[in-house]
Amino acid sequence: MLTEEIVQCRACPRLVSHREEIGRVKRRAYLADQYWSKPVPGFGDPAAELFIVGLAPGAHGANRTGRMFTGDRSGEFLYRALWETGWANQSQSVSRDDGLRLEGAYIASAVRCVPPDNKPERDEMLRCRPYLARELALFRNLKAVVALGGIAFESYLSILQQSGLISSRTPFRFGHGATYRTHAGGPVLVGSYHPSQQNTSTKRLTAEMLREVFESVRSILRGSLDGGAGVG
Repeated sequence: MLTEEIVQCRACPRLVSHREEIGRVKRRAYLADQYWSKPVPGFGDPAAELFIVGLAPGAHGANRTGRMFTGDRSGEFLYRALWETGWANQSQSVSRDDGLRLEGAYIASAVRCVPPDNKPERDEMLRCRPYLARELALFRNLKAVVALGGIAFESYLSILQQSGLISSRTPFRFGHGATYRTHAGGPVLVGSYHPSQQNTSTKRLTAEMLREVFESVRSILRGSLDGGAGVG
């Protein structure tokens, strides 16, 4: 099973060492917690129409809890936006058993292990990319992909290029709210700044900006159901 493959992966020695060291040392606030400290699989609705791609697990968020965007400030910001726009049943994400459900959406990441300084190396991204490609292939009814940050955006486009669905990534430039119909019959791609603490604390990404991204996806889905979503 794909989830088990992801969780058991030890393909990148630098990332394995880093994720496990974080789990041994821990942050003072979480000394009593048993850290996950393994690759983090995707999470959400198996019948999703929206696929959200992040960068990688947070050191004391997903690397601690074992669920994407759970247990840190980035997750607080993201799941509140998803809840406010009807993609989640609650606004908080604190642990794998907190009752959170995604409704019509699924979240995964370009890299499944927490990288030092949030900067995965190119070879690590390449080793991990097949997991994202295989996960995307499981969803037959995708209407939209939201890429949180430039690395997630490029990772998704690379998968399309490798599979022959696009000939080049050049026409698709990352930007917050940038929206593309990448290929005929495929899901719409929407770019968004990543809800990292750095972006949210500096107001590069505000709650309203992120909410608008997921509201725009709702509009795209409504348009496709009505037979006419216009996308550049």
